[in-house]
Amino acid sequence: MTNLLSYYLEELLKPYGEVQGSSRVAGEVREIDVLFSPLTKQSTNLETLGLLGRFAATAAIFEPFRNAASKEEICDCLLKLLEVRGGLQRQANRNKTSIPELELPKLWILTPTASTTLLSGFGATQKVDWLPGVHFIAEYLRTAIVAIHQLPRIQETLWLRILGRGTVQKQAIDELEALPSNHPFRRATLELLYNL
Repeated sequence: MTNLLSYYLEELLKPYGEVQGSSRVAGEVREIDVLFSPLTKQSTNLETLGLLGRFAATAAIFEPFRNAASKEEICDCLLKLLEVRGGLQRQANRNKTSIPELELPKLWILTPTASTTLLSGFGATQKVDWLPGVHFIAEYLRTAIVAIHQLPRIQETLWLRILGRGTVQKQAIDELEALPSNHPFRRATLELLYNL
């Protein structure tokens, strides 16, 4: 199931940058679901993806969950992020360079639901310039927990609400089906959903 969710994100992001699926990180074998590097610093047409496009404006790690992410799973995601950062830092040290802040990936944990207890346990907070449902943890960790069930039902969140469960996903599919037939992601997304 996670492979299909990762494939979905890879397909949406592919036109806008380099996508590596199932990337391995050092240490204990852990796989990143989607590691994304935009083609350019100012990737064009990311607006088509709405909020997902905003996430993809910089280097990113996407960890989508079919069921609500547990605290252990979120900690595992953080370990993956830190391993990637450690690898980038080792490479920079070997090259005697520094890593620009924008090149450090942000971690986006996409979970269909997230309890208040889980969010508060990670000190997750909402920022005023972000939509409801996007909860940021400590600044230097460059991580957000995206509670899909809390995202507003607007076009900007459609591509993320597709990853939701139950009513949230059903409403998103209805909106997807209502898009013009020539929309760049409509057909491929519907085909993928019907194969889940």
